[in-house]
Amino acid sequence: MSSFIIEGGRKLKGEVKISGSKNASLPIIAASILNGGKTKLYNIPDIHDTQVTLEILKYLGCKIKQNNGKIEINSQYISKREIPEHLMRKMRSTVILAGALIGRFREATFSYPGGCDIGARPIDLHLKAFKKLGINIDEEYGFISCSCDKIKGANIDLDFPSVGATENIILASVLAAGKTVITNAAREPEIVDLVKMLRKMGADIIGEGTNIIEINGVSRLLDVKYRVMPDRIEAGTFLCAGAITGGNIKILNTVPEQLVPIISKLEEAGCKIKIEKNDVSLEAPQRLKAVEIKTMPYPGFPTDMQSIFGAVLSVAKGTSIITENIFENRFKYLAELRRMGAKNKQENNVAIITGVRKLSGTNVKSTDLRGGVAMVLAGLEARGITQVDNIEYILRGYENIDKKLIKLGANIQIKEGE
Repeated sequence: MSSFIIEGGRKLKGEVKISGSKNASLPIIAASILNGGKTKLYNIPDIHDTQVTLEILKYLGCKIKQNNGKIEINSQYISKREIPEHLMRKMRSTVILAGALIGRFREATFSYPGGCDIGARPIDLHLKAFKKLGINIDEEYGFISCSCDKIKGANIDLDFPSVGATENIILASVLAAGKTVITNAAREPEIVDLVKMLRKMGADIIGEGTNIIEINGVSRLLDVKYRVMPDRIEAGTFLCAGAITGGNIKILNTVPEQLVPIISKLEEAGCKIKIEKNDVSLEAPQRLKAVEIKTMPYPGFPTDMQSIFGAVLSVAKGTSIITENIFENRFKYLAELRRMGAKNKQENNVAIITGVRKLSGTNVKSTDLRGGVAMVLAGLEARGITQVDNIEYILRGYENIDKKLIKLGANIQIKEGE
């Protein structure tokens, strides 16, 4: 396992360009299965999760060329319908490949997905939706086999606005017979991006970005070129890095309207923020102020930013309250912060954080993707040296995070695992 070695206490200053969105890239790469032809994608981040997804496509039979954020996928020659278990277990979002395989071939076999341990993320919503579309599902020995003669449009009311389930329903029904209507659909920008790409392919979809999405099945999809949106969670992460270090930074290549709840809380904490067309500048105060946060589905405060703000608020004046309404197991990072001198406690789904003036560098670990990057931010602020272990979690979702932080003035190095 590799580690980050961070010498803290440096204010971050300068500009940083935000990479393509991890959470948009994965379903968009999966969608390339559907056209049975050529897909050219731009602005794909070179991270572990995109590479695993492409590895699965190669296993299925796709021909893939990669060059500096540009990826060409030819899905004409897919010969397999099974997602390998060892790759499925590397990350949860591999489950969306099932929707694309079912959508094109009317069959798919896969195991339960893996990924970060941040709480129960059952795929029951996905399977219930598949059944509504007329897909037969057999579960045996941890494997799920889906098959049908014909996918039939249906009305699907989600119990919870799940991003993954919404994406899987869209992918499975875009070539179906008839109309599919998803109510209580997730509204995240990444779903909007997926639909824009599918529409360029020739799909007939309306309502993305609202809680009702209608998909009219079409008989075939076309070759496509598409540029993936910037990563709003990476953008929020770098704004928080500027805030926790008392810095002055500008993030380039972002969509400010997607960052509204993040920007709002940073302003409430005392940061000065200037918004331009595709850029956001942040100037941090001498000391941040405590705030209250409640995670909610989009357009509410994103659960992916919760742990990152937990690190930031560890050095804010006063007592902050964070309520986690999405994933019940997302507070593991609090214990790691306490090792650095933070004062916090957890009561059920609520974290109570009393800010200290300064954190102290020590040896900590990444508990999951976002919890890991929270420890990096804590290390950037802390007095002395911080070693963040298990950074493989972090590299799943952030492209060249160490190089970008170095460009902003951080002292951070990778120590390779033995």
